[in-house]
Amino acid sequence: MKYRLFCFTKLNDFTSILTRRVLLIACFSFVIINSFAQTPDTNKLFVPIGRDTSNKAVDYLTLKECINYALQHEPFINNALIGVDIAHATNAINLSGWLPQVNADGNLVHYLQQSSNGSTVSTGGTTGTTTGTSATTTRTTYGNTFVPELQVSQAIFNPSLLYAAKSAPLYIQQAQQVSDSTKIFIVSTVSKSFYNVLLTLEQINVLKEDTARLGRNLRDAYHQYVGGIVDETDYEEAEISLNTSIAQLKQANENVVPQYAVLKQYMGYPPAKQFNVDFDTLQMMRDIHIDTTLQLDYEKRIEVQQVKTQKALQNQLVNYYRLSFLPTVSAFYNYNLDFESNKASDLFNTSYPTSLVGLSVSIPIFTGFYRTNNLRKARLQERQIDWDAVDLKSQIYSQYTSSLANYKGNMYNLELLQKNVTLAKRVYFVVQLQYKQGIVAYLNVITAESNLISSEISYLNALFTVLSNKIDLEKAMGTITY
Repeated sequence: MKYRLFCFTKLNDFTSILTRRVLLIACFSFVIINSFAQTPDTNKLFVPIGRDTSNKAVDYLTLKECINYALQHEPFINNALIGVDIAHATNAINLSGWLPQVNADGNLVHYLQQSSNGSTVSTGGTTGTTTGTSATTTRTTYGNTFVPELQVSQAIFNPSLLYAAKSAPLYIQQAQQVSDSTKIFIVSTVSKSFYNVLLTLEQINVLKEDTARLGRNLRDAYHQYVGGIVDETDYEEAEISLNTSIAQLKQANENVVPQYAVLKQYMGYPPAKQFNVDFDTLQMMRDIHIDTTLQLDYEKRIEVQQVKTQKALQNQLVNYYRLSFLPTVSAFYNYNLDFESNKASDLFNTSYPTSLVGLSVSIPIFTGFYRTNNLRKARLQERQIDWDAVDLKSQIYSQYTSSLANYKGNMYNLELLQKNVTLAKRVYFVVQLQYKQGIVAYLNVITAESNLISSEISYLNALFTVLSNKIDLEKAMGTITY
């Protein structure tokens, strides 16, 4: 009897210790779960653009809104758009030679010393019936002269200007294609980054549910242990599982912060401001599908269009070197006003205008084979572009087949994992009931719980992998819109 009383006393002490321990863990878990509950809801995550953040307002941006914001504020896109304006300005500079070129200059000269050479001028006069002549000496130069001149020239034929005129629209097209290529890159990267944030947020939701389940399991295991139904190890295993889930939840909450930072970077969003993602799960599931029977059209790829533009520019360069053998022709007109006087004060009293018009022709005869070698080099570069086009098509086909295979394989995997989640939930529900009734060991609950959380996380990973695969496939097919 004393032994039984001793054991009962020890059991009461141990139970008291366990009770305090469970209460402590429960409080700890409650605090942690509440702190995680402060994380914004996954359907509405982080301040409307342009709204004052001082009032703690929250902005919810959908994927489309994130993309639209990036297309307006992302630095690379804005640099590409500036590149189009630069191309227009460069063309205006290159084509300015077709317009009349007008120059004005003048020389004001004062002679410090003049030659004494002169010329004899005969003058005649009549006095009565006598006719006579006399000779006088005059200077042919003056001590002060000012000669302003107006020069006007107009190009008629010039190979360089002709090349600039024909290549101008191609340079605009090339700059626009760079802008389009940058937009495609930003759309794909923003979309993938957006999905990465959503994946982590969904994982946080799953881990919250898992932590809540494990907290209930811990309490159930404790009560069953106190009731003498189960062993102490069941309670300790439940505590281990709960701690593991809490640690995973904490890590997921930490991971979402840098993922938001990456999304902001691709959007060109100010780092100091905050926004939350907003998404419709049903719409996302509808958008996950793509027609895999469509044939690959190389012409839709921006890279192919860029190579074609590059080939056209190179062809214009070849034509330029061909035409460089021809002469350059231009017309000119000059107008002069000569002001001459020995006295500086009388310099502008009298002017002697002269004007002329003419045609200038310059024929390159021999340039040390400069033009010939340039023409040969341009043709070789044109052949290089042809081979680049062949290699590009091979790369595009490889990207397309790889993206298509990844999309199909992961879509099939997603369907199976969705079924696994349904089965895992059902198994966990049944095993938990059996455990409460004392039919199965707690190890079965741990296994069922592990399978459930694993299947849910795997399903989420597969879901967002398929969404990323879809973006890769659309990019490979050249069907990304912006």
